[in-house]
Amino acid sequence: MVLLCVELRGSGSASAAPICVHGQAGCHFLSLADLFDRVIQHSARMHSISSDLHSEFEQYVLPSRNHIGRINRHCHTATILTPNGKENAQRLAREELTEVILKLLVAWKDPLWQFHQNMVHQDDFNNFSSNKALEMSYMVHELRKGVEKVADKMQHLGMISNTLSGLSSPEALDPSSDTCGESQAMSDHDLLYCFRRDSNKVQNYLKILKCRIVPENGC
Repeated sequence: MVLLCVELRGSGSASAAPICVHGQAGCHFLSLADLFDRVIQHSARMHSISSDLHSEFEQYVLPSRNHIGRINRHCHTATILTPNGKENAQRLAREELTEVILKLLVAWKDPLWQFHQNMVHQDDFNNFSSNKALEMSYMVHELRKGVEKVADKMQHLGMISNTLSGLSSPEALDPSSDTCGESQAMSDHDLLYCFRRDSNKVQNYLKILKCRIVPENGC
């Protein structure tokens, strides 16, 4: 499994210097534009995997469970206020948009891990699909760390305020203590549908944030 994240080491050797945000000695310095590119690429890969798994589920699993035609989509992240559409996202302050991205990523860490554990014990899923679920769980974790590095870099450059300090803990980012319980109540289909939707939001929000911060780089 290859995870594309901002902490990946250089492709030249296993002993390559780790990536850092502020250019400390002994590490590989990345510009803010480079950091954005990495997390956007990572989010695109994550959304692609979620879409594939959702399609596989609808094609192979739902018919065997006689759930065709049933629509009961309840997303545990519904309590997180997210902007609808590009224009609304652009109206948010940079700090607010960054916080929304981090909240979504934090909210999905445990549900995806639990989903993978459930798949391991179900005959409906093959090993390939189970591995995809595990990969999504790891990718959410790595993407969150990457976005935190982007936020740290933006704060260091004075592009956003320090109001995000302390938001790296799940307690600070989780909008409700009921989120975990709500995620456990979701069906497998709801979970895949909701994660595909939220991973698309994260990808789009990151692109919008990048264009607001470094508009000269591919916007």
